[in-house]
Amino acid sequence: MNGIRIREDKTKGTIMKKTERLVVGKFMFYFLTAVSCFIEICPAVSQDQGKLPAAVNRDSVISAAREIMGAQQYCALITIDSAGVPQARTMNPFPPEKDMSVWMATNTRSRKVREIRNNPKVCLYYADHGKATGYVAITGRAVLVDDMNEKLKRKRDYWDQAFPDWKYLVLIQVVPERLEVLNYKRGLSNDPVTWREPFIDF
Repeated sequence: MNGIRIREDKTKGTIMKKTERLVVGKFMFYFLTAVSCFIEICPAVSQDQGKLPAAVNRDSVISAAREIMGAQQYCALITIDSAGVPQARTMNPFPPEKDMSVWMATNTRSRKVREIRNNPKVCLYYADHGKATGYVAITGRAVLVDDMNEKLKRKRDYWDQAFPDWKYLVLIQVVPERLEVLNYKRGLSNDPVTWREPFIDF
């Protein structure tokens, strides 16, 4: 786990505020949706299953995605383990960069780091199913960044407690390859025939 609520595999010094347990519990409801999304989207990165509707432009898709992402404190990060099975967990990401890459912090001894080193293909999934506003899925490549300047630039208050001396702190940068979004307020919805969501490639 990453963020104020952290639960790494057998990691000491776990931080969990009681007031956030309900948030994470609710988040678990859409982990299966996130995993399904990962399985469906990954092949689409190399094999297009549809085209961006003519009425929807690239800037509109990115803007709609930023709106969904900005409303969520947490997202799901889905990796692939050594057996080829998708693994999902809650993360507390930084807001997306100008190029729509997404950064987050984690423990170098965590399972996700091992999986990223073995297979950098990942998916990020943002949604609030309670409000049914839509969702964002970003598929791309995860890069492990152990650069002190990048860490200092993104420092969060809880890091000193979660990562004593920052010994096991590493950043994850997800470089997007495809972004798909449903944003009902913006009028971005599934294709009525194929159910394909609006998407863009990077």
